[in-house]
Amino acid sequence: MDVSVRDLRNHTGRVISAVESGELVVLTVHGRPVADIVPHLKRSERRPSDRLLADLDELRELAARLDVRSPADDFDVGLTTDDMVG
Repeated sequence: MDVSVRDLRNHTGRVISAVESGELVVLTVHGRPVADIVPHLKRSERRPSDRLLADLDELRELAARLDVRSPADDFDVGLTTDDMVG
């Protein structure tokens, strides 16, 4: 959805409702795109460290039982988990 600065000023509630429902809004000035208004990304689930480590141990045991092996560098993509969620 493209919205001019004037329309944003006059119909802010409608634009916010569209963004809240997941729509990307492109803000324009004289028909030229100048900004994207996007829904706020929710952060990934926060888990206590001890629970995360217990889950990883469980996965490690399952992988050993199934004889699954993956080199660690297969998983190094240069991103954090928050980067990947977005």
